[in-house]
Amino acid sequence: MSQSGTLSPSDASGADRRREQRIPARVEVRFEEVGQAARALKAFTTNVSSGGVCVRTQATYPLGHRLALQLQVAEQRLELTAAVCWVRQDAVGLRFVDLSDEHRSAINALVDTLQTA
Repeated sequence: MSQSGTLSPSDASGADRRREQRIPARVEVRFEEVGQAARALKAFTTNVSSGGVCVRTQATYPLGHRLALQLQVAEQRLELTAAVCWVRQDAVGLRFVDLSDEHRSAINALVDTLQTA
C-alpha cells in the first residue's frame, strides 16, 4: 500500500502477497462444491504453485468458498481442497487448504516437474 493509503499496482495485483513462485502450466482440473460430486466442472489451470492454482472458468464463487479439486497430470491425480482467494471475469484463484504432508509433497513434486518442463 502506498503512503497515501491507496493500493499500488503491485498491491492490487496481489503479486506482493504471493509466497510461492507461480509456474505457467495448463493442468486439467475438476472442481466441485464440497460434497456435490454430481455438479463437477472441468477446466484448466493457467498457473500452478505449491500454494494454489489459477483456474480459467466462467463460474464464480464467494471469497473463502471451499471447493473439492482433482488435478490430473499424466497418470497422477491429486484430490485436494481449496479456498477461493480471488475472482476475476474469467478465472478464480484457489489456495490449497488442509493439506496432508503426502499431498504437500506431491504438489511440490508437481511444481518441480512443471518448472523443469
